Amino acid sequence: MTITIPNDPTGGPAAGNVRGLTARSLVLGYGTLAYLIFFVTFLYAIGFVSQYVVPKTIDSGQSASIGMAVLINLLLMSLFAVQHSGMARQGFKRLFTRFASPAIERSSYVLLASLTLLLLFWQWQPIPVGVWDIENPIAAGIVTAGGFFGWLVVLYSTLLISHFELFGLAQVVNHFAGRVAAPIEFKTPGLYRFVRHPIYLGFIIAFWCVPRMTVGHLLFAAVTTAYIFVGIYLEERDLVALFGQKYLRYRERVAMLVPGLF
Repeated sequence: MTITIPNDPTGGPAAGNVRGLTARSLVLGYGTLAYLIFFVTFLYAIGFVSQYVVPKTIDSGQSASIGMAVLINLLLMSLFAVQHSGMARQGFKRLFTRFASPAIERSSYVLLASLTLLLLFWQWQPIPVGVWDIENPIAAGIVTAGGFFGWLVVLYSTLLISHFELFGLAQVVNHFAGRVAAPIEFKTPGLYRFVRHPIYLGFIIAFWCVPRMTVGHLLFAAVTTAYIFVGIYLEERDLVALFGQKYLRYRERVAMLVPGLF
């Protein structure tokens, strides 16, 4: 009779359990770190665009010539767009899960998107030439409040569709606990009954509702808004492939961004 010592490091069920627990713990730690970096990045994005609290904002810092600033900023935004859209495609996800655990696919996406955004914040070249400036304090306050309302719409909309799953934390927690994630369901809670993409709508409001608009901020708002429409096209193509007629019927009856308009 062969007896396997429970704490035998060379093999046996106990050693396998330890290795399994270690691997699941590493996945959980990785996903948690990715989420925390995302959350810090999100908070910094609010300060960066709204120009509150953070040390580097969209209109602060030294800049080169306008032409060079435009070029650098476009490259930074293009890098984010390629990463953000490329890694969201089903083909990339299938490729990723061939080499790594599916549990960390979403966390990796969130982490790289956050790091790309942090690079953009760090290297952004301000172009402080004014486009508009609302001098009336009441009107300026209303516009500023509108910008913060946009950020609240973004956050609230993520909570409506499982915030922690959207940003990868639920997947690593389920993996650690040994739970199998439930199949993705098509649901339209809250704001999703009125617009198909309230998260994108919130971003557009936040980017444009500012009392003082500069050329640099205008470049950022215009390019990101254009990218949002490209992102919507790509995302809806995937949603139609995933949910079929359910999503097509939803798209027919619910506006994309603004109820009654488009």
